[in-house]
Amino acid sequence: MSYSFGIEEEYFLVDRTTMAVARKMPDGFFAAAKATLGEQVTGEFLQSQIEIVTAPQTDMATAAIDLRDLRRTLGAIAQTHGLAIIAAGTHPTAVWERSRQSVGERYDSVMDDLQMIGRRNMLCGMHVHVELPEPDMRVDVMTRMLPHVPLFIALSTSSPFWRSQPTGLLGYRLAAYDELPRTGLPELFKTKAEFDAYIDALVQAGVMPDASYIWWALRPSLKHPTLELRAPDVCTNVDDAIAIAALYRAVARSLSLNPRQNRNMNAITRAIVLENKWRAQRYGVRGSFARIDGNGSITVADLLELVIAEVTPDAEALGCLDAMLQCRRIVEQGTSADRQIAIFEPFADNPEHGLRQVSEWLAEATVS
Repeated sequence: MSYSFGIEEEYFLVDRTTMAVARKMPDGFFAAAKATLGEQVTGEFLQSQIEIVTAPQTDMATAAIDLRDLRRTLGAIAQTHGLAIIAAGTHPTAVWERSRQSVGERYDSVMDDLQMIGRRNMLCGMHVHVELPEPDMRVDVMTRMLPHVPLFIALSTSSPFWRSQPTGLLGYRLAAYDELPRTGLPELFKTKAEFDAYIDALVQAGVMPDASYIWWALRPSLKHPTLELRAPDVCTNVDDAIAIAALYRAVARSLSLNPRQNRNMNAITRAIVLENKWRAQRYGVRGSFARIDGNGSITVADLLELVIAEVTPDAEALGCLDAMLQCRRIVEQGTSADRQIAIFEPFADNPEHGLRQVSEWLAEATVS
């Protein structure tokens, strides 16, 4: 099995002059993007957001080229319409009250259900799909993948600001996103039959039409034979996105080939993972996690080294070892959130100017 993968990224559309989030797409922008990028670009829930989708890949370098090309092409189209794109989990100054819903029957249905929570969804994430053709395997690996989710979150943090305020978190996005129903960590489903029974119960109750309305940090994809990682913030740096995708792919292969690994997931270990998820959002790569076995704590840096040692044979087999090892650079140099805070702090007495500097950097770094 090739463990092919794909990456989906959500971006903010901003006014190129003011760096404020655009309330609606200018006439012709989305049509121009579609004409150039085809199915690799889609609208999002709010008009101030847009999503790109890489083609399925088995080579990390090819995926990096594809992702860079998509960003640069979309950025160039945006520029001709007075816009720019920003890859960050939250926009530094966005005000959700000014957001407008995109046109579409699905969006209408979701907004009718979510109400204010839906209008507050000014958030952008990264989703990584990894091919696991057997449906039973996707559910099993999803449950045994849970201890790794906080690490993926810590490595991707890019949302330290909300409504022009420093939040004190490196990854605020999930704090807001988890207001939505059917988000956060999945339950401890052991089999596909258990997962299907849950889905069927909600569909039969009229809660949702199908499994695509499950928005967990990890989920079996309804459209593709993949397990989809949804927890990370969208990465401002393309290399960060590729590194995290490589790590996730290697871990997915390791778990699929070692069915006893993390087999003892229970209510206690899930609760520890939930605490670590919070610590990842709060402290990013500079933090530490509670050990799943209950024996004290471990820094994010040390945990990354343990995971790398564990899945290096898988990364080598997949040809993604060099890309995966770039996760070390993220820990050493910090994430987008660390960089945003460093840009802002010298202007703490003039926060409006500081946030403008952050937004300018985000727009430049997204396509550079």
